[in-house]
Amino acid sequence: MASFQNRSSKDLPVYKYLDLVMAFFVTVLIVSNVASSAKIVNPGLSLFGIRLSFDGGTILFPFSYIVGDILTEVYGFRASRRVIWAGFAALALSSFVFFILKALPGDAEWERYAGSAAYSAILGGMSSGGLVLASLVAYWAGEFSNSVVLSKMKILMKGKLLWVRTIGSTLIGEALDSLVFVFIASLCGVFGWELFISLALTNYLFKCAVEAVMTPLTYAVVYGLKKAEGVDTYDYGVNCNPLRFG
Repeated sequence: MASFQNRSSKDLPVYKYLDLVMAFFVTVLIVSNVASSAKIVNPGLSLFGIRLSFDGGTILFPFSYIVGDILTEVYGFRASRRVIWAGFAALALSSFVFFILKALPGDAEWERYAGSAAYSAILGGMSSGGLVLASLVAYWAGEFSNSVVLSKMKILMKGKLLWVRTIGSTLIGEALDSLVFVFIASLCGVFGWELFISLALTNYLFKCAVEAVMTPLTYAVVYGLKKAEGVDTYDYGVNCNPLRFG
């Protein structure tokens, strides 16, 4: 039976695998946002007469919440906060790069077989104000609410029933993420309002379902990291203000 060091996360030590977890988190975030801009998927399913269409990012984005749960559970809110802000900066930077690419003149040969119109239709969302704003605000609200709720629940539940904490925090975080993202994107004209209920509902149900299905894997990764790092962090006395650093 492995023994864990229960401690407050007031001090951030150097961990062996935190950088790898952060790299995976940021990769999931960037790829899912590109996929979100690239395609709206219609699997041909409906629920109570509502067509369950979803943007391409829905396939991968739920894993950012799984990784967020793992970060907070193992390393604590302070480490999670740093990673969330790193993801926010990476997403903003990728959007800026796509904006610059959109503004630069295209090569004549590229315009022949692809063209600026195709770029704007598929990747323009990553550089347009509406989708970028929706992604950044929804990501910020959803990830931080998920991390704060899980952190507080861990203390209240004394570290027991991990599945209740991961799923419970996801239900809140994903609700904010899905509603904020689709609302702002629709308000800015990225999606038509006729897709609002369909996209918001499908995104929410799919993301929460992925979290539930992946619970055994979450358990395995959490236990493996706790054993490897020799730590099980509780956020006693930690200020969970997302705007506070250090």
